[in-house]
Amino acid sequence: MHVFIAGANGQIGQHLLQEMADSDHEARALIRHQDQGPDLQQMGATETVVGDLEQDCSEAIRGCDAVIFTAGSGPHTGPDKTIDVDQDGAIRLVDTARAMGIKRFIMVSSMRAEEPEKGPEKLRHYLRAKRNADEHLKSSGLNYTIVRPGQLTNDEGTGRVAVSEKLEEFGKIPRQDVARVLLAVLDSDNTINRVFDVVSGDTPVTEALAKL
Repeated sequence: MHVFIAGANGQIGQHLLQEMADSDHEARALIRHQDQGPDLQQMGATETVVGDLEQDCSEAIRGCDAVIFTAGSGPHTGPDKTIDVDQDGAIRLVDTARAMGIKRFIMVSSMRAEEPEKGPEKLRHYLRAKRNADEHLKSSGLNYTIVRPGQLTNDEGTGRVAVSEKLEEFGKIPRQDVARVLLAVLDSDNTINRVFDVVSGDTPVTEALAKL
């Protein structure tokens, strides 16, 4: 499968490229500057393409079979940039994928995005943006999967997770393991049109997804 990765230069995105390098899938990495290309290709990108999520990316995704959106302004940016990237950028890419005939779309969201008013006040603008993007994807008609990780860490991944449509406890998860989940989702048809939380746990990734 030829996969377009939005946010390839981010921390999850870089882990994803490394994981995909040993898979049967090919990664087309979206970059903002040409000089980012060589490093991402060394990590595992089959090709790179310059583009901006705040602009039209039709040509950038042409010919791909799936999109993984792992871009983000981060929860610590101001509301304006969060809306530009996490909400409007994601919504624009969903619409572009649909217009270009790309049917598979995997979104990295956040635990508690469905109820932003219950999150910490400083994160509510971020959770609202994620919720709006998620809801747009769910109503798009695309074969979607929305992955909602808990608190992201830079610890080394274990390859073991806990997955559920709704996890009551807000846990942590290494970014490397989020990347492993994203890659596994591509080959897990039972995750199509599903939304799930994921944190570190005791079950290997593929086995955890199979039990959804």
